[in-house]
Amino acid sequence: MALSVHDAFAAGRRRGRARRGRRGALAEINVTPMVDVMLVLLIIFMISAPLLTAGVPLQLPKTEASSLQDQTQPITVSVRADGRIFIGQTETPFSGFADELRSAAGAAYSKPIYVRADGRAPYALVAQVMASLSQSGFTSIDLITDTGGPDSGALHGQSPGVPSAP
Repeated sequence: MALSVHDAFAAGRRRGRARRGRRGALAEINVTPMVDVMLVLLIIFMISAPLLTAGVPLQLPKTEASSLQDQTQPITVSVRADGRIFIGQTETPFSGFADELRSAAGAAYSKPIYVRADGRAPYALVAQVMASLSQSGFTSIDLITDTGGPDSGALHGQSPGVPSAP
């Protein structure tokens, strides 16, 4: 026995389901707005992230040392390859370097000083800057490098530059 489309029992069932479907709660979550917001945030962070780096462009030497986990705001001293010295973003001649650094630090001689020296900068100049910091009374002086450099041999129990025995 076949039911026709115009069957009274079938029509009643169809209408009931249609009404329940319109009145019932929607069980699906629309994630499209969330994806849109996340993409906008991603673009904002991608644009703003390069602006948050330290100002003076340098090519830091690479080492195997791990990064520091310090909570205080340090003073950054940068030495460029051409010999120019910067305290933060301000270029400072070496003759007035100690005085400028003391005024930047105030009375906080325990404030960390980060020295960022270009790998191509003259070693003598970097050593003079470090000595000037030490003579000025600063106690926390750190030399900043990039991580992931060539193997220094420290993991193998040998000094850098010393070839291993065959």
